[in-house]
Amino acid sequence: MRKFFYLFLVCLAGFFSCKEEKLDERPLIDPDNQNARKSYVNPVIKNNCPDPSIIDDRERTGYFYAYSTQNGANGSETVVYLPVYRSKDMINWEFVGNAFGGQNRPTWGAEVTRVWAPDINYIDGQYVLYYALGHLEHSELGTSGVAVSDSPTGPFKDQGIIVSQDKTGVKNSIDPNYFVDDDGSKYLFWGSYGAGSGIHVAELADDGLSLRPGTEITLVAGNSNGSNMEGAYVYKHGGWYYLFASMGNSFKGGESTYRLVVGRSKYIRGPYKGPSGKEMTAAWYPSEGQDVIMTGYEPNTTFVGPGHNGEIITDDAGNDWMIMHVRWSGDKYGGRPMILERLYWGADWPYFGNSGRPTYQGYGPYFKAE
Repeated sequence: MRKFFYLFLVCLAGFFSCKEEKLDERPLIDPDNQNARKSYVNPVIKNNCPDPSIIDDRERTGYFYAYSTQNGANGSETVVYLPVYRSKDMINWEFVGNAFGGQNRPTWGAEVTRVWAPDINYIDGQYVLYYALGHLEHSELGTSGVAVSDSPTGPFKDQGIIVSQDKTGVKNSIDPNYFVDDDGSKYLFWGSYGAGSGIHVAELADDGLSLRPGTEITLVAGNSNGSNMEGAYVYKHGGWYYLFASMGNSFKGGESTYRLVVGRSKYIRGPYKGPSGKEMTAAWYPSEGQDVIMTGYEPNTTFVGPGHNGEIITDDAGNDWMIMHVRWSGDKYGGRPMILERLYWGADWPYFGNSGRPTYQGYGPYFKAE
């Protein structure tokens, strides 16, 4: 009898242990909204993935797509002039090729220019890709072009230059960013570091493939005496236009000073002011404690130099997410992989968790099952 009772207890314990094991396999639960979500670890793209741009293309293809600055040296066997990745959940990404097809690149730029800072959009039934041809040694020669495709993976057909110093008077005319307003009017923000540059805005033609003839060109961030901002991204929230931009040196490896700043305006052409009240065109902008919303100042930590963010994506639970690149100790700060961060809003200003520093792991976006 005792033996039978002992066996019964063993079986009973086994039953509950199996039950407990099964419970442990349930999806992780987000403490904010109780929706089942996946956990993730940054970087979500470990490849060199600078200046990323993202599009939510689930309605058409079922995927998110991310694009980045070229990976590899011009003309090398391994170069990808404009890498494209896709994902179902913004966490797990697969490489799907070069947006221009094979080892192709736009041919109108000098061979020494590099394909930088893509900005992907879906406009009037086609995929429209803005991109920069940057020049490290002579930044004043930087220009931006535009290409179109019927597929998010390309190949994109180049439409040529959209902004340059010759066309607009703005040196280093790189880092293009497309914005469509509530009334359907289209704008391009662009510009970068250096004297005679700075972030500018102009209205686009209806098809988005050229500037509207006679459009005003307005400086909205940085200044013409020696701009210290680049990588503009504009987002409208609560009646305000928010301008995100990056500052600092992104090329110092584990000691990168790159960081993300923000300002806002009631008008698309500005003036844009940060939380400190300083205008983004002022020589004394930013106030490090207020206007900087993402940083990694301590050198040689896990992540340093966050910035050059992509678009804000809102998940199916109403949470906002942003991608950007960083320097990462996991690759000895040799590349700029892509991280995913949740963006919050407080008193109508955006901010990140983890005291405004890149997170190593967390709960990812929530998307309803198909």
